[in-house]
Amino acid sequence: MVTGRGRIALAAGAGARWASRVTGRGAGAMIGGLVAMTLDRSILGQLGHDRRTVVITGTNGKSTTTRMTAAALATLGPVATNAEGANMDAGLVAALAAAPDASLAALEVDEMHVPHVSDAVDPSVVVLLNLSRDQLDRVGEINHIERTLRGGLARHPSAVVVANCDDVLMTSAAYDSPNVVWVAAGGGWAGDSVSCPRSGEIIVREQAHWYSTGSDFKRPDPDWWFDDTHIHGPNGLSLPMTLALPGAVNRGNATQAVAAAVTLGADPAAAVAAVSLVDEVAGRYRTVQIGSHTARVLLAKNPAGWQEALSMVDRDAAGVVIAVNGQVPDGEDLSWLWDVRFEHFETVPVVAAGERGTDLAVRLGYAGVGHTLVHDTVRAIESCPPGHVEVIANYTAFLQLNRVLERVK
Repeated sequence: MVTGRGRIALAAGAGARWASRVTGRGAGAMIGGLVAMTLDRSILGQLGHDRRTVVITGTNGKSTTTRMTAAALATLGPVATNAEGANMDAGLVAALAAAPDASLAALEVDEMHVPHVSDAVDPSVVVLLNLSRDQLDRVGEINHIERTLRGGLARHPSAVVVANCDDVLMTSAAYDSPNVVWVAAGGGWAGDSVSCPRSGEIIVREQAHWYSTGSDFKRPDPDWWFDDTHIHGPNGLSLPMTLALPGAVNRGNATQAVAAAVTLGADPAAAVAAVSLVDEVAGRYRTVQIGSHTARVLLAKNPAGWQEALSMVDRDAAGVVIAVNGQVPDGEDLSWLWDVRFEHFETVPVVAAGERGTDLAVRLGYAGVGHTLVHDTVRAIESCPPGHVEVIANYTAFLQLNRVLERVK
């Protein structure tokens, strides 16, 4: 229920959004949301009222899982969602305001914003993907984030938490919640959870299982899981799942999205069919033509994300371009480059690119990877032999490349 003041705030936000578009300054979603929030600080809660909302958070995979969750929920009815990934308050206001009649919402939310966003929208479901180091100069230490999420969830005991039981930190965040659906969504990066977030003792890993040596804290048995061909759920549910998006990490994202949608009443087969059709997420994974090359664009933002992106690279491609910037949204400290395994590119030409391409080139040299250095990402692609090129870029390098690609369409 939007109040009179709220309607005035939304009208002013819509005007700001229109002005931003007509002056060519951008799509206007953020400025529209900011204006509305400035005029009515309670507008997020008003817009979230009487909706069944799924909040999706984690270090990696938020945008993809949100897109998949929205697709699965759309089998039940209209869905409000921040499809472009604006995952702080202003973006959430804009997304909800754009779909006033949608009774369902799938919202990607920045990890640090989840507690107060949950207080505002009272989510029916909270999806916890993973936690790892990401922009320590902005976000801070990940055990602090886990404790913040845990405290936020404690204020919403009626919410169903769909949590990745392969991720130690997210398991800890969800462990005390009364309504948890555990999903074995994968946990390939273990470098940030060598010790128990609850006791400080060592985490011991035995194949898929893990446990803390200092307490009874251990990996819960999953309610949902996946393999190379199927998704598996409660009561013997097993459905074939073939995704348009590559990699085991996206099979894990899809499994959590389906689990969240089924929790709200979606038919499992319909939900799986819906997530299987998602083939691009805000420019990620798409393949474009650039002169004599086709280029597939992947986004990676931190060591865990780089590990997953590198695992998707086609080693038979004509070339691999790795583009790295070090702007504020990326995190200006690039010491994380030394945590990423760049080895094993013996059979494909590699080009270091981006504003911090020289830093990357040094890391590639120490990894024993033969490479060239071309700072401009498009020119780096053009320097590869004709054919298919795989491009992996961090956040602002990815945005810069996509802006160029939009102009050359």
